[in-house]
Amino acid sequence: MTRLSLVLRALVTTLAALLAATAAPAAAQAKTDPRAPEDFVALSRVAPSIIQEMRYTTRHNFVGERIDGYRQPLCILTRPAAEALRRAQLRLLSQGYSLKVYDCYRPQRAVDHFVRWAEDLDDQAMKAEFYPNVDKTRLFADGYIAEKSGHSRGSTVDLTVVRLPARPTHPYTPASPSCPAPRRTTSASPTTPSTWAPGSTASTPSPTPSTRASRAHSAPTGCC
Repeated sequence: MTRLSLVLRALVTTLAALLAATAAPAAAQAKTDPRAPEDFVALSRVAPSIIQEMRYTTRHNFVGERIDGYRQPLCILTRPAAEALRRAQLRLLSQGYSLKVYDCYRPQRAVDHFVRWAEDLDDQAMKAEFYPNVDKTRLFADGYIAEKSGHSRGSTVDLTVVRLPARPTHPYTPASPSCPAPRRTTSASPTTPSTWAPGSTASTPSPTPSTRASRAHSAPTGCC
């Protein structure tokens, strides 16, 4: 196992434990749209060095259009979750890496948008890039899409780890070969990319807790 594999395995296990421990109580859950709860914070104020690429404010995502409820490319989380990411980021920076986040708090309107898209089986415009090996009729059954999301509690985050210095994110244009599809990584194989694929959801049985945790808290790397 490479040094990077060991680093990522340890980081993912630690980060998953921290985020699980900081899951927002009922009082801190999203109550109404479009505003998030008052006790949420902008990640950039707590950990400004963490790279952000908030995909759902753009068309470059599996739906292929800007997602309802995302007004600004801003990561907001409960303060305990943001602090957990800050501590993980400090460990990574010392080893030449950085966290990169793609999605944080997710309003219910966005979840509803995903559900409408998943129910429209004729809309598969982004399949080649984001889910080439996944049957869209299986998105609900296999756990890719659900009517409720842990993101709406504010303590779930989609992220990956990138080596520093990070490559700049290029403006997205449809069918552009310069920006590869977002990819998922796991602690068992941190440098092995894949798009949505059978067995990649957090609920899929896995031989190790660290791999399950990584599936729950890792996300497409995309253009990094």
